[in-house]
Amino acid sequence: MISVCLATYNGSRYVEAQLRSILEQLAPEDEVLVADDGSTDDTVAIIDAMGDPRIRWVAQGGKLGVVKNFERSISAARGEFIFLSDQDDLWLAGKVDKIIEAFSLNPGVTLVTSDARVIDESGSVIADSFFGQRGHFAAGVLHNLIKNKYLGCTLAFRSSMLEHFLPIPRDVPMHDMWFGLLNDIYGKTHYIDQPLIAYRRHGNNASPAVGAPIVQKLVWRWRLVMNLLARLHRGRSDRVR
Repeated sequence: MISVCLATYNGSRYVEAQLRSILEQLAPEDEVLVADDGSTDDTVAIIDAMGDPRIRWVAQGGKLGVVKNFERSISAARGEFIFLSDQDDLWLAGKVDKIIEAFSLNPGVTLVTSDARVIDESGSVIADSFFGQRGHFAAGVLHNLIKNKYLGCTLAFRSSMLEHFLPIPRDVPMHDMWFGLLNDIYGKTHYIDQPLIAYRRHGNNASPAVGAPIVQKLVWRWRLVMNLLARLHRGRSDRVR
C-alpha cells in the first residue's frame, strides 16, 4: 500500500491538476492523505468535488505552518511506502512505478529521491533538471548540513523510518532536510537520476532558506544539529530500555 501525504494551503490554482497526476498512478487500495492548514480560498471545495475515495482528509485548519501540517498528514499514513507531495507540482508518468521498483531492487534502501523538471506558473519548462541547476545530488550528513540536496516533493520512504523522522521539532525550518539527514544516519538513500516530477516555481512556494541572511542559515543549522543529537540520544535510550 502507498500513502501519498499532501499538505495544502490556498492551493486552489494547481491542486486539482496535481492530484489527478497522482491518482492516475495509484491502485484502488492506495491513499492520499490531505492536511489543510486553514485555506481561505477554494482548495478544500475543489478537493471535495473530485470525489475520489482514495483521498482522505486528515485535518482542516490550525495554522500550523508547512512543516507541522506535513507532520499531521504523515502521522496518519497507513502504507508501507510514504510519498511526499507539494500542492502545486505535477507527477510525471511512471514516477510511482520507478520508485517502487527502486525499493524492490534495493531492500536496504529506506528513502528514494529523484531529479525534477522545473516549470513556471503556466507550466512552461524552465529547466530540464533541478539538480542540473543546483549541482549534483549527494547523500551524507556533512554534505547536506552545508547545502541541503533533499527536495521534499521528490521524497518517498519506508514507513519503518517514521520512528526516526517523527515528531519533527518545532524549530526545524525544513522537513525535507530533517528527513534526509536522519535517513543518512539511520538508513540508506537511493537517487534516481531522472526527473519524476515537474517542480513548479512561483512566487508563493519559495523555501524559507531562499534569500535568508547567512546568520539565519547558521542559526537554522545549529538548531538542526542540536535536534539531531537529541534524536540520536533518544534512539540510544530506546534501545537500552
